[in-house]
Amino acid sequence: MLRARVVTALALLFALLGVLFLLPKPAAAAAFGLVAAVAAWEWAGLMRIDAAGRVLYGGLMAAFCWQTYAIGQSAFLLFWAGASIFWLLVAAFWLRGRWSMAGNHFVGYGLGVLLIVATWAAMVSLHERGPWVLLGVLALAWVSDIAAYFTGRAYGRRKLAPAISPGKTWEGVAGAVAGVLAFGAVVGFAVGYAASASLAGLLAAAACLLLLTALGIAGDLFESLLKRQAGLKDSSGLLPGHGGVLDRIDSQLAILPPAALLLHWSLS
Repeated sequence: MLRARVVTALALLFALLGVLFLLPKPAAAAAFGLVAAVAAWEWAGLMRIDAAGRVLYGGLMAAFCWQTYAIGQSAFLLFWAGASIFWLLVAAFWLRGRWSMAGNHFVGYGLGVLLIVATWAAMVSLHERGPWVLLGVLALAWVSDIAAYFTGRAYGRRKLAPAISPGKTWEGVAGAVAGVLAFGAVVGFAVGYAASASLAGLLAAAACLLLLTALGIAGDLFESLLKRQAGLKDSSGLLPGHGGVLDRIDSQLAILPPAALLLHWSLS
């Protein structure tokens, strides 16, 4: 299992780097659209939709991405705003009440379109600003996940959400926060921001990092809840040792749209 996990992780990393740095921007957007279509196929599986319905939903998600790309920035902003509102205002109540999409396909399909297309649009926009920009935001989620995992394994005592994901702890959350702040400091010094920014700017950047870390944890818990309600361990078995695409981008669903929106506002 460990070997499969390492091999798959390396293959995914090289594929991602190839898309980010070698493909022209329209081709990269299409590659991100393929990821969105597969994520939608898995999302429909979590809703317990039949095989034909899952394929149809994946195809429709690709069409939504294409149409959003054709409309452009105005559509991107609407999706980012909608997804951000969900993660900031709705997700906590959803997790607390352990709401389910079972029996309400309209909510399930609509929420899937909102969250997945918003994430795809964020990937496209951040990549257009520069491959390193998108890679940096993706790395933020990776650092958070890795720091939370190892800190939780070493020091975890107090459960974060035992009814949803028994392995997650508050100590893991603290590790994620520390890891992300350290990562932000390193990046800030590397790009020269830390040396030139005011104290207010540094505090604002730290607040944004803390917010994105919290949202990433919420995204992880949200997907864990959907899998638990569907009676599944993984969103699919497409990625040996890693489960499915949704299992790899659960945090990104909650981090990328708000990050793209924050960056748009800050640079407008």
